[in-house]
Amino acid sequence: ALNLGRRNLVFNGGMQIHQRTGTITLGTALTTTLDRMTFYKSHAGTNTVEQSTDTPVGFSNSLKFTTTVADSSVAATDRVAMIYRMEGLDAAKLEFGTSNAQTINISFYVKSSITGTHGGAVGNGSDNRAYPFTYTISSADTWERKSITVAGDTTGTWATNNARSLQVCWGLGVGTTFSGTAGAWEAADRNSATGATTGVLTTANATWFITGIQIEIGSSATDFEHRPFAEELALCQRYYEVNMTNAQGYVNGTQHVGINASYMTEKRAAATVTWSLYNSNNMTGTQPISIHQNKTNGAYAYQTATGAGNWYYYYDFTADAEL
Repeated sequence: ALNLGRRNLVFNGGMQIHQRTGTITLGTALTTTLDRMTFYKSHAGTNTVEQSTDTPVGFSNSLKFTTTVADSSVAATDRVAMIYRMEGLDAAKLEFGTSNAQTINISFYVKSSITGTHGGAVGNGSDNRAYPFTYTISSADTWERKSITVAGDTTGTWATNNARSLQVCWGLGVGTTFSGTAGAWEAADRNSATGATTGVLTTANATWFITGIQIEIGSSATDFEHRPFAEELALCQRYYEVNMTNAQGYVNGTQHVGINASYMTEKRAAATVTWSLYNSNNMTGTQPISIHQNKTNGAYAYQTATGAGNWYYYYDFTADAEL
């Protein structure tokens, strides 16, 4: 039977959506970059992530990772990995953790200045089940398509609700503590495979690009499923949204200024909402904002404002419900 339509379980696999914009320097632990692409960083070097127009044929965007300051030696617990985290409601059809666990295929286009064996891992949201894998970069600075087949895990805990479930890591340099033997499930937290290169981290100005990520049921890769841009954006907005609001209030004494946010897309869970404040009378600072109601379709907050005679004007907000 033909495997057609709605087969790709990855949102923003073509790297077209980048609501946070610009070049992002990875912080300690987790940093979300292009939509749905999260990085874990714990090492002495410096790395940046940005959206790029350097792509294979048929794509308009990719994700570009650069080591701007190299780590001279990757210690056992050092690591940098790109992680795609899947919501349990979408991963439920894979039936991981049961005797009916489905075989999946992970395909992607990759390009790197560092050749040789690279690693990654499939894991669960509890970070205690993992299937390390390897892939080979044959030619430096050349787009290549890779395909990894993984037999579904019949044990372990895999969320089927709105929590973090199946996740796929691409290791950009991972020490021995978080690396495991490729090709088998194990009860561990892994981001890469034993023996994979750490050269992307130890080489100044090393680059690694990826696009066209597809996770699908089955043992072989099909053509990448391109979805309309507007549809891809809405899928990403379930987890993160940048929106405009037009809330304003006049302060008479110490009254509250109400702020209302209505989301364009219902969120996975109640979001962390951040408003930008423009005080047209006094630009010296802001007042604390208190969330009054926070739901998956919007939020209402108020500012305990001070300064009689001041107008407070809120011009946009972000809503973050990332996994």
